[in-house]
Amino acid sequence: MIIAIDGPAGSGKSTIAKLLAERLGYQYIDTGAMYRAVTLALLRCRNQQDFNSNEQLLDKYIDAELAAKILPSLDIRLEAKNVYLNNEDVSLEIRSPLVSNNVAQVAAMAVVREQLVAKQRLMGESADCVMDGRDIGTVVFPQAALKIFLTASARVRAQRRMKDYTAQGLIIDIESLTADIAVRDKQDSEREISPLVKAADAIEIISDDMTIEQVLAKIVSLELQIKS
Repeated sequence: MIIAIDGPAGSGKSTIAKLLAERLGYQYIDTGAMYRAVTLALLRCRNQQDFNSNEQLLDKYIDAELAAKILPSLDIRLEAKNVYLNNEDVSLEIRSPLVSNNVAQVAAMAVVREQLVAKQRLMGESADCVMDGRDIGTVVFPQAALKIFLTASARVRAQRRMKDYTAQGLIIDIESLTADIAVRDKQDSEREISPLVKAADAIEIISDDMTIEQVLAKIVSLELQIKS
């Protein structure tokens, strides 16, 4: 069984998907982490060292050629809660502001999406899984048994993302972060390839006033309904 969880940046997809997979005994596949790992690799190739900067550096057209060159040499592995790029644990580095502000451009590259979607489909076909991203229920696994579209207001999502940055010792202005998330929403929803859209048969969950446990309970109940 495949449970697809889609939604915008900062909606809590990864947190919910991880906990849901643990509760159900399913495999968890963080597709967003895969795009972030490619983004990190591209930034490194461009010799950018300041990963605390919010500066936009990558271009989905200019850097697509570079992506095509380095993708064959990238080994991206998801193990438990860690993400490995060529055997290096990059779990924290891929969550930096610089990576966050560039991943939309990388995700819009046709060459990147083609290769990563192929990998995601292979991973999802191997066992019951929970997979989160932006196009899981529409492109990667449109036949998923259960599709969730998890969202929240931009302000609430910015507050959640700021907690992650604070835990990393980073100081981020909430207003700037809210604006960045709004820009990311626009980029994701307007990109030509696999834009962020709610699948017609997806169940929308607006989590502004919900706890993590409430969101989990709702999805678990939906999964039980399908299995019964």
